[in-house]
Amino acid sequence: MYAFDIDATSKTELYRNLSAALDALTIDETDPIANMANMAALLWEYLPDLNWAGFYRLVGGELVLGPFQGKVACIRIPIGKGVCGAAAQTLETQRVADVHAFPGHIACDAASRSELVVPILDQGRLIGVLDLDSPLPSRFDAGDAAGCEALVRLIAPRLAG
Repeated sequence: MYAFDIDATSKTELYRNLSAALDALTIDETDPIANMANMAALLWEYLPDLNWAGFYRLVGGELVLGPFQGKVACIRIPIGKGVCGAAAQTLETQRVADVHAFPGHIACDAASRSELVVPILDQGRLIGVLDLDSPLPSRFDAGDAAGCEALVRLIAPRLAG
């Protein structure tokens, strides 16, 4: 049904193309879970060197596992705990080069070495986090952080339900 031409000649172009594909996938869909699922699948398919891509949703004051691609994951994460909890607490993107050096890191997959977590805000309200893990140390750079932040800004109103 969908066929995307995702150009990866530069990181800027990669994220620009991912944004266009994400917009096309979610523009007319109102179900937040469906939109999270398609975004996780899109990132899993087109971002190299990932071993997990998905969401944690804010439910009842804690982060609860949402749609993802990768190995089974931790189901609940307290705010302030681990990289995802830190992103939720500070409302700031967390880019961690070595998760084993991050205080309080939650190891859902021992193969993960680096992580990028972007808080998802809609009208200033936290609705969850986008979480990307890689088996490579220092996998995520400032370009990945900026690209994922732009993707989250696009999708946030479509996840607010």
